[in-house]
Amino acid sequence: MDELLAGKEPRPRERADAARNRAKVLDAAAGLFASRDPRAVTMDDIAKAAGVGRGTLYRRYPDTTSIALALLDEHERGLQEKLLRGEPPLGPGAPPGERLAAFYEAMVDLLDAHIDLVLGAEAGGERLTTGAYGFWRAHVRALLAEANVPEPDVMADVLLAPLASEVYAHQRERGQTSQRIKAALRRLALAATGEGR
Repeated sequence: MDELLAGKEPRPRERADAARNRAKVLDAAAGLFASRDPRAVTMDDIAKAAGVGRGTLYRRYPDTTSIALALLDEHERGLQEKLLRGEPPLGPGAPPGERLAAFYEAMVDLLDAHIDLVLGAEAGGERLTTGAYGFWRAHVRALLAEANVPEPDVMADVLLAPLASEVYAHQRERGQTSQRIKAALRRLALAATGEGR
């Protein structure tokens, strides 16, 4: 799984003006995603808010999804590091069901903190093709295999489905608290791995 964490090649050295433009774009996009429905934010909106030309924007980012993914990247990498090297139960050393429950809890915290970005990144199912989703899937699949759960390839996607941003946003809009969602996901994790018996 280390290679999934390292998944991206190092970026070439960035010119100072390009770095400033990138920072302006990301700051503007973060503000727009937080202030309205992230799925309604357009590339033109971001270019105007950042004060950059459309060409400058499109040279680096082909669409709003790629901008949301760039904003999420740092937060997701932090969680990936904890899964690989952190303290149990999130990190290695705990039973698979406990690790899966801890993963669910950490993902709910990530969704709570960055739901606007995740909604922007998941437009049209794009999120399923990202390195982060591949990492989460590999992690959940490894835990299921360790627990001897049949069909871990199928079950990994099934167990990630409750973390879809639209599902989570819908639950919160209907009044469910993150604590109740975490508790339900914990029961799911322990039942799926056979540790809830």
